[in-house]
Amino acid sequence: MHKLLLILSLLSFSIGFSQDSKSTTAKYTAHNKGKMYFYWGGNRGSYTNSDIHFKGANYDFTLYDIAAVDRPKGWHVDYINPGRMTIPQTNFRIGYFLNDHYNISIGVDHMKYVMIQNQSARITGNYPNSFNSTVISNGMVDLTDESFLTFEHTDGLNYVNSEFSRVDDISKLFKINDTDKIQVSLTEGAGAGILYPKTNVALMGQERHDDFNVAGYGVSLKAGLNITFFKHYFIQAELKGGFIDMQNIKTTFNNADSASQHFMFFERVIAFGGIFQL
Repeated sequence: MHKLLLILSLLSFSIGFSQDSKSTTAKYTAHNKGKMYFYWGGNRGSYTNSDIHFKGANYDFTLYDIAAVDRPKGWHVDYINPGRMTIPQTNFRIGYFLNDHYNISIGVDHMKYVMIQNQSARITGNYPNSFNSTVISNGMVDLTDESFLTFEHTDGLNYVNSEFSRVDDISKLFKINDTDKIQVSLTEGAGAGILYPKTNVALMGQERHDDFNVAGYGVSLKAGLNITFFKHYFIQAELKGGFIDMQNIKTTFNNADSASQHFMFFERVIAFGGIFQL
């Protein structure tokens, strides 16, 4: 998060830039009002440790300070394979410019969250006595024993959100006169939305559960650099951070069973897209 805050502070000076500083040779890119854009790309994610509360008909316990990581695919053809696009960590967004600087958009950040199995955690609450002196001892649970718990949002940690963003052309800093050929812009914005994860859970010997569910909400801030080529095609790099709160995570096929957690997240995104005048 400190990287995102640093970049947001550095970007504050950009608000003073306006489209009026463009060269008169930039006919198409001189204005953004009325344009639509879309992009598709990939992400790497990081998460703060979190407490996870599990409750059901015969148990109610909390695991503390659980660590988790993402599950990267790397550069792979699955990003453009229609039948396998949900396997890597991906980002999709479509937006519309209200004026030359501000746009609104909707999109999905398809992140992946995997509880690290090789860890021990403090546990409090009520749970079946059969786990005492086996995987639970002295108030600590050994999560390397998968008979107690596996926990992943791997298809995925889906943050379905809307954003309000600002874009400022900084091409003149790079001595670019004709932005219809190449244009460099800064973007920053804020977003909010729902979490619609497909959570893969095997809890205390019960049948593995893996289904989509509206689990909570998220809020986020982002900052990025956009390079547009020949008016219509661009690459965009973003840093995005935020807060996720999920109070309704489905863990088994029994409706009485659920889990809850909240944590901060940080994304690094690279995306490719297009922008066109309606």
